[in-house]
Parts: sequence; C-alpha cells; structure tokens
Amino acid sequence: MKEPDVIVGIGGAAGDGVASAGNTLALSVARQGQAVYAYNSYQSVIRGGHSWLRLRISAEKPVNHGDQVDALIALNQDTLDRHLQELVPGGLALYNSAKMQPGHEPPVGVQLCPLPVPDLTPAYAKLPVMQNTVAVGAVIRLMGLDFTGLESVLGSTFAKKPQVVKVNVEAAKAGYDYAAAHFLPLSAQLRPTTQQWALVTGNELFAMGAAFAGCKFYCAYPMSPATHILEWFAGHGKQLGICVRQVEDEISVINMTIGASHMGARGMCATSGGGLALMTEAIGLSGMLETPVVVINVQRAGPSTGVPTKTEQGDLNQAFGASQGDFPRIIIAPLSMPDCFTTPALAFNVADRYQCPVIILSDLLLSEGNETVDPALLDVEFPIDRGELITAAPEDGNGRQAGDEPYLRYKDTASGISPRAVPGVPGHIHVAASDEHDEDGVLISDVYTDTVRRKKMVDKRTRKMATVFEHLPAPKLEGSIDAEVTLVGWGSTWGVISEAVERLNREGISTSHLQIKVLVPFHVTEVSAILGRSRRVIVVENNQSGQFARHLRAETGIKAHGHIRKYDGEPFEPKHIVAGVKKILEGGTEVVDVLSTEAGWQTEHPTGTEGDWAGRLVPAAAVIT
Repeated sequence: MKEPDVIVGIGGAAGDGVASAGNTLALSVARQGQAVYAYNSYQSVIRGGHSWLRLRISAEKPVNHGDQVDALIALNQDTLDRHLQELVPGGLALYNSAKMQPGHEPPVGVQLCPLPVPDLTPAYAKLPVMQNTVAVGAVIRLMGLDFTGLESVLGSTFAKKPQVVKVNVEAAKAGYDYAAAHFLPLSAQLRPTTQQWALVTGNELFAMGAAFAGCKFYCAYPMSPATHILEWFAGHGKQLGICVRQVEDEISVINMTIGASHMGARGMCATSGGGLALMTEAIGLSGMLETPVVVINVQRAGPSTGVPTKTEQGDLNQAFGASQGDFPRIIIAPLSMPDCFTTPALAFNVADRYQCPVIILSDLLLSEGNETVDPALLDVEFPIDRGELITAAPEDGNGRQAGDEPYLRYKDTASGISPRAVPGVPGHIHVAASDEHDEDGVLISDVYTDTVRRKKMVDKRTRKMATVFEHLPAPKLEGSIDAEVTLVGWGSTWGVISEAVERLNREGISTSHLQIKVLVPFHVTEVSAILGRSRRVIVVENNQSGQFARHLRAETGIKAHGHIRKYDGEPFEPKHIVAGVKKILEGGTEVVDVLSTEAGWQTEHPTGTEGDWAGRLVPAAAVIT
C-alpha cells in the first residue's frame, strides 16, 4: 500500500465487547477519513472462548485484513498470551494493568502499554467495559488521529442516554491523554482526511443492492452467516414496500420465493450450505418451471453443521449439483464487499431474462466482514431487465399472441426463451408443474416423449443460454500476460491475492492475477486465451480438495502447475500466498496446504511444551503436505 496503514488486533472472550470495541474504533477512524477493512474471527459461543478482531486502517482503501499486527488491544489475559508474539517491531500492546500482565517478554522492538484503568476512571472502576473505551481512546492517539472522531461516535451511539455518553467520553479521553503522556506513538502515523466513508458489511450490501434492483419478496430461515441479510430486510422492508417472511425451514423458504417469482415479483432468499442442501429439490423446480429465482449461499466451514462461525469456499461442488438432471443455472461469486452491492442486480436481470435459478456464492469473510465504501458507489440506479415477462393482456383483449396462436408458456422459440405470463393475465392460462411438459405446459409421459417431446424441451431450455455471455462480465487479467506466475482465484480471495501479487512483484517475482466471478456458465474462450499463454498457473482457494481447480480443468482442459489451499476456517492472509508461491517455485511440491492458528501463524516449541510462548514463529505456509 502506498499510504501508511495500521493493523489493530482486539482480542477477548465472547461477552468482553470485542465486536463493539472494534465497531467503535472503525467508525471513529472512518469519520476522520480513514478507510477500514475488518474481519472478526469468533467462536460459536455466547460466553467464553476466544474472539480475535482485526482492523486494517489507512487513508488508502485496504482490500484485506493484512498480516501481522501493529497494535494489540488485549481485553483478557488469554489474548495477551496468544497474540503478543505476533506484533511487529515498532508495534505496541495495550492492556488493563489492573487485570493482566504479560506472561513472557515481548518481541524485540515491541512496546508494552499498560493502562491503569481503575486509576483513569475512578468513578466507574467497577464497570468492566471501561477498559475497552480507555483502550480505544489510547490507540486512537497512538495512531496519530484526533479525539473528535471518537467523541462523535460515542455521542451518536448513546444519544438517548446522556449520562452514558458522558461516562464513555471521559473514559476515552482519559485513555487518549494517558497514551500521549506515557507511550511512544506508532511509527506509522495516520492523518485525518476529508474523504467520507460508509461502514457496512457484505450482507448489508447484498440486501441494499437487492432492494435497489427491485426485489419485492425476501424469505429466509435464520442461518449463520446469512442471517444479517434477513435482519436488514426485516428492519427496512416495510418502508421499501418489500414483503419479508421468516418461515419454518429452508424448504419453505425456497418454495415461497419461487412462488413469489412465479407471480411476477422479484424474489430472493439466502442461507448457508446446510440450508442450500434443503433447497436443492426446489432449485430444480425453478429450472423445470423456467421461473427465475435468486439464491444467496453464504458459505461456512462444513460439512453438516460444520463450523458455523468460520469461512470457507467449500460449497462450489454443491452449487454445481443443486438438484438433479440437466437444466440451465447461473452461479456467480462476488469478488469484494462492494461487489456484493452490485451482484444482486446482475443476478435478477439474468434470472429474469433467461428464466432460470441464479446462485450467488458468498462466504463468511465477505458477508460478515466490515468495510468502508465510498457512499458515491451506493448512489446508483440499476437498469432493470424483466425479459419476456407478460403482465397484461393485449389491447384487443382476445388473449392471443401474434398470428392468433394460443398461448404457449414453453414455446419452442429460436432463442429458447419463451414468453412468461404472470398468472391471472387473461388468455394466458397454462399448466405449471414439476413434471416434464410440452410447449403448452401439458405433462408428457408416453412413449412419444422419449423420441421427440422430451428432447425438444431439454434442447429448448439449453438453447436459451446461447446468448448469456452478452450479459455476464468476462474475467480480465490484472498484470502482464508474460508474467512468471499467474495466480487464479474465485470469489472472495480477490483482495488478498491482489496484495500478494503486489508483494511478489516488488520482490522480483513477476506475477499476474486472474479472478473468476462467473463460475457457471464458464467463460471458456476468454479464460483459455489468457491461461493458455501463462507460464505458470497457480490456483488459490479456501478449500481442501481444489474444487475450482477441478472445475477449471474440466471446462478448459488447463491443469494448474500449483495449488495454494487453506481450510482451517480462517481466510488467507497475503503472507500465506507469497510464501506458498515461493515454495512452489522452489520445486518439490505442487500443493501447498496453509495451516494456521487464528492469526495465521504456528508456534514451534523447542522445549516441547505447548505453553512455551517463547517459541520461534514460522510462516504457516511453510507447512507442506
């Protein structure tokens, strides 16, 4: 990055206020023109466990949560013990000295910053949350930013409780002033700018983007990490004229959404892998009825219940095989949080135009991550394409198509796209059922089906995708076609691969980058033209089996020269990819499986004792299988 950046890690147990402290810090720096990318690694517990939130802050927009930490805010002893060794030289560790003390020496060049919280907030010493507010105030000062941003956030957060505002402002100012008087500032100093930012999650952007794109029906059953899409619609649906329903299970969810779409509304639903498994049969119903539907699958670690609060790109095969038989579907994977805002509009338009299901593959990293976006990017008007949708009878009222033909819902047209009438339009009565049917919707099952009608309908449905690439963006290579290495990823890994490419190029390893957004149908011609000229192709993905690498080979015949994979529930960090590329270039391995702790590093213990935190840290990507 060209502008200085600071990575702040906040750790504690569930219930310690890790997320609220992080949100306060993120909003405070955003109000001073700083961009933020935040990722929270948390456990599926209400109390206890360990949560580890990292915020990357810079005037230049970060596109991932970075590597090692510059500033640590430890809210309990466990966090201080776990993460002190991860700090870079020149970094600092903030902690409540009345509650905890380092159990070992910090790395060389790391500053310990004990905060005597009870002394700084004597009137509120019995309130545990005061340590969070004091620490946030201190880190704001040590990054070089003004107190005004934090003060305004505390004022707006507790606007209805003036006494709470007063308490928190006093505590934050005490931490701010104490840090100025007792600690050295970070070497990377941030400066306020005039840039305005909106702090949002990927799930919020999905919901807002869908609303802008004309979504009028949203249905879901709560399932992490997709639940916040439902919460956004529940909070805004009435005002926006959107029907929002929470129902008993994902089978009801998908069938109700298809029903709404069948009646002419733009319908969308969202779930995670286990819920998508229940939706599978109905996705096939959408294909047979040729009724558009948009389904978001926010991937988490599986199978079964898996790890509900961890991220993975493990559902690609599931999306390929959603329902049985051959029928057109479109699978799209947004590349970034801002892309989560624009993708629903694309999904609705191609679903309507081609009358088929569209699956959007997100993941926990994108959907629950927090990022600042330029508000101007959200001030858009999406074009709406409803395709061959008939909402009213012809003016003469005879209910006939051109040429006085009877209405054929599944007419065998040259394009394969048939006129879709909203139920209730006079003169457009038809049968809509899950069985195979003829052009008028009448079910077919006799011997004639096998030789003529069945084939005709399958071919018709397939043929309508002939022009789909006119409406789906083709991937483009970032960097030189003659680069020594071409990194290939899909979906949410775009940001971290982009930074890894920058680092590799700086280190003299010429590297380019191809990121795939549209997975089905596949841009075979464009991808083959790019990778066919690439000297060394390395695929990066967050799963164990290399699902995308297999898909790439099946579609193009291109076999990657190397693979970098991570499947411990945590996302890639730039250092993982850089180390993995170097390992592959050294030879002797084709697959690098990145193993890590929450922070992306492993600890060697020369004494053989797990508690020996003085062990030497090594990059996790050096662990090869």
